[in-house]
Amino acid sequence: MTNPDECWNFREGDQITPELTAMRLLGGGSAYEAYLAFDEITYAPVVVKVVRPTERGEEHTLRGLEREAAALDQANHPVVVRRLRHELDGERPHLVLENIDGPRLSTLIRRYGPLQQQQYLPLALDIASALHYFRHVDVVHLDIKPSNIIMGAPARLIDLSVARPAARAAELESTIGTDAYMSPEQCDPGRAGTSGYASDVWGLGATLFEAIAGYRPFEDRDVRYPQLVDPPRLLPDTVPDDVAKTVYAALSPDPADRPLPHEIAGALEPVLAAQPPVRLAFKVRR
Repeated sequence: MTNPDECWNFREGDQITPELTAMRLLGGGSAYEAYLAFDEITYAPVVVKVVRPTERGEEHTLRGLEREAAALDQANHPVVVRRLRHELDGERPHLVLENIDGPRLSTLIRRYGPLQQQQYLPLALDIASALHYFRHVDVVHLDIKPSNIIMGAPARLIDLSVARPAARAAELESTIGTDAYMSPEQCDPGRAGTSGYASDVWGLGATLFEAIAGYRPFEDRDVRYPQLVDPPRLLPDTVPDDVAKTVYAALSPDPADRPLPHEIAGALEPVLAAQPPVRLAFKVRR
């Protein structure tokens, strides 16, 4: 458990700053707490990432907050959460983000199992469009996973806390990301390759696999990174061939063998177009 002295313990109605009133705790990590708050500036609910009390004087934490703010400004895309403002100075350094209404992909999979084609195909196209844009503005996310995707129309990608330009990603000598969704080159920097844009394609492949199958592409076992030694598990037989081929290609161990984001979209768009329209039933009141 987190030491109480390391938390702000804001309750509903507490002032995070003069403009931000806490509504409820959303979660947090080793350096931050995330709150839903009401913002007097935008006059709407927002998400606030506030640096923990014990981290306020840590230069690397403040540098990370500033790096995330810069990455969000670069990744200004309809599928990416927006930065509203941030503050590094003062008693409570924080980052203010738009509040996106909707369930996380990880929550949907955990509660209801695999997604239907009419759900996972638009999801894949949305995230592929963001990754295509990231290549143009030089952003590598490095943590594409179901819990960092909020489902909607379009889906929204969140949490750029470890994102960085490609040159900085290629310099990584230690692991960054979430174990089950890290590309081989993120798991073993140098020997398995260098992290970069293709690492996010691998993250999309792992995420899409789980959305389609309801289970992760690599079995949990004693090896910390089974993606370094095992081939991916098989997708269900009911998955269209073009979809399965695209997902397996995205999970290629060699970054150079993975498709580009626009190639993923190009392979999956015809499958989506061939889907029958979704029929909605309405009750007629008499």
